[in-house]
Amino acid sequence: MYKAPRGTTDILPADQPYWRYVQTKAAKISQRFGYSRIDTPVFEDANLYVRSVGEGTDIVEKETYTFKDKGGDMISLRPEGTAGVCRAYVEHGMVSLPQPVRLAYMESFFRYERPQAGRFRQFHQFGVEAIGDADASIDAEVIDLGWRFIQDLGLGNMTLVLNSIGDKECRPVYLKALRGHYAANLGRVCPDCKMRFEKNLLRVLDCKRTDFACQEVINDAPKATEHLCAPCKEHWEQLNSYINALGIPMVINHNLVRGLDYYTRSVFEIQPQEEGAQSTILAGGRYDGLIEELGGKPTPGVGFATGIERIILNLKRQNISVESPRTYKVMIAHLGKAADLEAVALASELRKAGVSAAVASGGKSLKAQMRQMSALETPTAIIIGDNELAQKSVVVRDMTKATQQTIPMADIVSFIKNL
Repeated sequence: MYKAPRGTTDILPADQPYWRYVQTKAAKISQRFGYSRIDTPVFEDANLYVRSVGEGTDIVEKETYTFKDKGGDMISLRPEGTAGVCRAYVEHGMVSLPQPVRLAYMESFFRYERPQAGRFRQFHQFGVEAIGDADASIDAEVIDLGWRFIQDLGLGNMTLVLNSIGDKECRPVYLKALRGHYAANLGRVCPDCKMRFEKNLLRVLDCKRTDFACQEVINDAPKATEHLCAPCKEHWEQLNSYINALGIPMVINHNLVRGLDYYTRSVFEIQPQEEGAQSTILAGGRYDGLIEELGGKPTPGVGFATGIERIILNLKRQNISVESPRTYKVMIAHLGKAADLEAVALASELRKAGVSAAVASGGKSLKAQMRQMSALETPTAIIIGDNELAQKSVVVRDMTKATQQTIPMADIVSFIKNL
């Protein structure tokens, strides 16, 4: 018996209202902030992610679905959204547009990692990118968009977590201090941290393991914000001022780094207060060197992504009700072959008029057909039998009030539309 591959899931009809709810809110908040929709290919040149995400990251080393296609090219299913959007920005000459270029996406992504609640190997994200402006006000705009999106969904008890990790000018000074700290404690940390110490030092601060002394070593580590150069420090202070002006509850976490190499300066997450970083539902930051890395001119950028599966998980946890539209507004019960033909024709006319309609299962008693309508929570039933055909009329039954009336066949479409 075939099953969905491990780490994937079917989005069944019962869950579709949650997806429509989240996607509608995402589209509305993007429009409100002036972010235009962009869709990129589901696969890209594998080197795009090696250059942008970073060769020493877990995504590139362990999680990317990479394969050689029939033309001999190395291809990767997209593991994240920013690299593809930036590639499109460069390829299509968006630098000539008014800056910053504000873009939004809702797409599926693929990472080979251990499946768990709210995390799959095929997953979906809503994300935004603002490319072409280095001012801290744009960071604040992106954060405000993400925060308002979470608020619009009705999710509560959330906190913005913020940090600055500097840029290519001041980060080497910080990394030197961090390397010295970890060199003195290397025997106490986990194997992953030892590997990151050699390949991707900043990522040691992202370790979540508690079976070694990693958390204690992280807590005692030097802080990036204490090693910022003058421009990064000014950007950091301005961003804090903007966030305070926006009234968004904020916590500064000096150990927040993010897992991708392209981030510079500000990084941020929105987390449930009671669960912390393990349940982050929105994350992002600034990436001022990425466009240049992909072959474009030096161009600043900032953005975020949020996992739709994890958002839906939090909606359910917080018992946020989502309207579930009825399958049909009208169902037609019919008795006899002549009534069967009339029911099919009437259902078609109702659909042409914009009414969701269906014909009840044929060959069953009226009672059985009505039971089917009740099970589907159909609000209105139309009943056609020999008597109705002879009188050129139908019976319309209100399934919620258990009342009914007879309506001329010629008037039934307009009558139903006016209900």
